[in-house]
Amino acid sequence: MRALFLQHDHVSPPGPVAEAFARQGFEIVEQLIVPADRYDSPNVTFDHPNPRDFDVLIPMGSPWGAWDDECIGNWLQPELAWLADAQAADIPIFGICFGGQALARALGGSVAPGPKAEIGWHMIHSDDPDFIPHGPWFQWHYDRWTLPPGAVEIARSSVASQAYVVGRSLGMQFHPEVVSSTVEAWLHTDGLPALERDGQDGPALIAMTKAFDEAASQRAHLLVDNFLTRVAKLV
Repeated sequence: MRALFLQHDHVSPPGPVAEAFARQGFEIVEQLIVPADRYDSPNVTFDHPNPRDFDVLIPMGSPWGAWDDECIGNWLQPELAWLADAQAADIPIFGICFGGQALARALGGSVAPGPKAEIGWHMIHSDDPDFIPHGPWFQWHYDRWTLPPGAVEIARSSVASQAYVVGRSLGMQFHPEVVSSTVEAWLHTDGLPALERDGQDGPALIAMTKAFDEAASQRAHLLVDNFLTRVAKLV
């Protein structure tokens, strides 16, 4: 079995989520859309692979908005069509943050800026804590989705919907793949000003994330296992 991790930027590795898929016997394939030298001009062109070449798709997070056609439309619009095609072909999708937003939009929902950002470690309310624990889960987003037709919301916060199931796919607003090295990379790219505007301290967030690394990785493994057995039905 093959799992495609579609990385939208160069500083967001799949971390413990890829480890969990590999542990279940998946070959891990990673493809990058916006290379490092185009980070400041991300409206690149990208040829999405045939989704039928994979058993599961994992579109990941992004510093750009899943609504922002002007900024990234050259690859965002094809990605929306790609996700809709994959869903129609019954290929499971594990959408993380931007990936969950893009899936919602591709299937007839919408994405727009939310009332406030959610950055850092947050608890969520899960309808099924055995499937998705209440957390804490790492978040870094400014936008939120409206659910597409047929989707069932299964977790939320006071700011945004946090997870939904549609067919054999799962969309999440939080970041199960994040560990402390991810946060360090984001803060060294362009995340620190946004964090400080949110009234937070970078070293404190990194220290907190390091303290959560082991437990967060365990939650990520549990989430992937539950997705594969209960939603995607691949194991």
